[in-house]
Amino acid sequence: MFGVFGHHVPRSLLLLLLLEALTLLFSFELARAWSSAHTLADVFDSLGKDGLLPAAILLGSMQLAGLHDDHAVEGLLGMSLRLAGAFAVGVLGLAALVLAGVNVSDNGRWIASGMVLALGLITVERLCLFRWMFFDRFRRRVIVLGNGVRAQEVERLIDELPSGKRFRLLGYLAETPDATRPMRSSRPVWYLPEEGQLLDFVRRHNVGEIVVAVRERRGKLPVQQLLECKLNDIRVNDVSSFMEREAGEIRLDSLNASWLIFHDGFLRGGFGSFLKRLVDICASLALLVPALPLMALAALAIKLEDGGAVLFTQVRVGQHGRTFQLRKLRSMRVDAEAHGACWAAENDRRVTRVGGFIRKTRIDELPQIINVLRGEMSFVGPRPERPEFVSELTREIPFFGARHSVKPGITGWAQVRYPYGASIKDSRRKLEYDLYYIKNYSIFLDALILLHTVRVVLSGRGAR
Repeated sequence: MFGVFGHHVPRSLLLLLLLEALTLLFSFELARAWSSAHTLADVFDSLGKDGLLPAAILLGSMQLAGLHDDHAVEGLLGMSLRLAGAFAVGVLGLAALVLAGVNVSDNGRWIASGMVLALGLITVERLCLFRWMFFDRFRRRVIVLGNGVRAQEVERLIDELPSGKRFRLLGYLAETPDATRPMRSSRPVWYLPEEGQLLDFVRRHNVGEIVVAVRERRGKLPVQQLLECKLNDIRVNDVSSFMEREAGEIRLDSLNASWLIFHDGFLRGGFGSFLKRLVDICASLALLVPALPLMALAALAIKLEDGGAVLFTQVRVGQHGRTFQLRKLRSMRVDAEAHGACWAAENDRRVTRVGGFIRKTRIDELPQIINVLRGEMSFVGPRPERPEFVSELTREIPFFGARHSVKPGITGWAQVRYPYGASIKDSRRKLEYDLYYIKNYSIFLDALILLHTVRVVLSGRGAR
């Protein structure tokens, strides 16, 4: 993993992004130069910057397709579909520029040739990457110290998430000889070696990383042996840091207050807060102009459907527990909460026909731009909850109050990484993503979340 302003990005995906950016530029430049050249020397003489715009358009469409995140290793079929979709969007983007009067090229043939060449080269690159990712010799070999619930979280990550393809879980080191194998696990369980023998054990099994998943550490953690491993280039991490790095979440099951207190993060300096506020104001003003016609059309459709109020105002809990009036376009029946506050359900019958559309497209969220301008919300942050739910969630979920240390957002890390939450269990899972965002906040992470949000809106995923 490579840390970019606190956010954890796989080195392989960063290298892939750089390689494919250069491949796109090279493909378009080579196609342009070849189309106007008579000899090989003419090709190199003609290389310039004309391919920069089509390369940038295609790279942006590949970003929107999610080809440079962990889905890039989801499988050959998924990769192929995303790649085909990205190039189709790229073609439409270039066509839109031409229709808008942008002089992309005097001769469109070389752009078509560059597209074909780029698609071929990138397909070959990704096939090689796909095979490389599954070569056992290139996968980091991991062993888990412990064999309880925390240890099973590591197994779940490696077995179920796309990022798990970068690892091979060898097994578990149990604390006592009579320890049993973790539930539903087929991996072997070894007894922790005697004093001074752990380094030999991990070298013998070619272990690259030890994940410590022991809940009670006092008097049980082999500190000296783990230190010896770390001093000999064996990576040692506790399970909370491992999950944060690889899954982009801070798991509550493996979390304690001391980890939050003593680890880096959760600090927002004055300049960082000022910059975030400045970005919020500029983005809100820029988005308000194109949003007004959309909101006007949606308001007209809402009014025509049932004649009720267009705007829906609701009390939400903001930064430091202060309440504010959140504004949305009404997407439910006027009497939706006649029997009191309740969670939104999947295929909720209270949602109107117009409401279903504006929820899918997130048009109902646009009035919250006013909340951002007023300083009650930010563009990016945890989802603001209702006071009725906050009281219950604070009692049921540890560290839930930590999410109120920042301003709530129209979109956020939890919103783009986890489906719509409509229960205490869902709120618990979303809190794990919110804690990651609060701990690792940066303008870079905000930009990444906004990019993911565009992808989610275009796909209509996660709305209710």
